[in-house]
Amino acid sequence: MSLGGEWYLTLAAALFTIGAVGLLVRRNVLVMFMCIELMLNAVNLALIAFNRMHGGGDGQIFALMVMVVAASEVVIGLGIIVALYRRNLPIDVDEMRELQG
Repeated sequence: MSLGGEWYLTLAAALFTIGAVGLLVRRNVLVMFMCIELMLNAVNLALIAFNRMHGGGDGQIFALMVMVVAASEVVIGLGIIVALYRRNLPIDVDEMRELQG
């Protein structure tokens, strides 16, 4: 018995909601970073579910684009977080005022 596309879309919506609530509630940069990644993975799941329900390969191509965005976000975001940590600057978003060189 295979699952219909509605279950995948429901799971994607739940994951996206958890990520959005976590992004709005938490103030730690690492937790916010993980919530953004969770939201991007939920979008990927929704794209693949739509692709499976309607056929074609467009959803898979868009999912690959989202993966490229997520990978570049990981590189840039973790680089900034590591730079803040090495300079002993606060990682809490409320305590950060601006990035200074």
